[in-house]
This record gives sequence, structure tokens and C-alpha cells, in this order.
Amino acid sequence: MLYAVVADKLDKWLWIGYGLIIMEGITLLVFKFFCPLTILARKYSNSTKDNFDIYLPNWLAKYTKLIYSGIVAIILLIIIYRLLD
Repeated sequence: MLYAVVADKLDKWLWIGYGLIIMEGITLLVFKFFCPLTILARKYSNSTKDNFDIYLPNWLAKYTKLIYSGIVAIILLIIIYRLLD
């Protein structure tokens, strides 16, 4: 999505990507900001770490929602700029 807005390729794939992000946001709201697969995986693990179910360092796994939300916000700002230009 970032490539699409930087390269000014605002096509259907960009909007499909935003649709998927909106669907993911709704899913996170329904499951109280936890991925449903994480909830399922917690049944099979005693670990309370943020990275117990993914191969990322704990410091990175702890902030993935914040990092990706920031990237999506930056993409949205660039899209607004492109559409108003």
C-alpha cells in the first residue's frame, strides 16, 4: 500500500487493502484488541510473553499494532494529499 501511494498507483488493489485493514480492525474490536488466533494459541501455551506465537523479538512483538497503525496512518495522509492534489 505504501508503494501504491508513493508511486501514485491508486487502483483497486489499494482500496482492497484498506478494506482488509478495516475488516481486521473490526475483528480486533470484537475480540477486545486480541487476534482470535492468539486467543486460540493461548490455550496451548503457558507463556505470557507477547511473542509466544510469532517469530519476532519480544520488544517488537509488543508494539506491532502501534507500528502498523502508524504506517497505515502515514499511507492515509499521503493518499489524502494525492487525492487533493
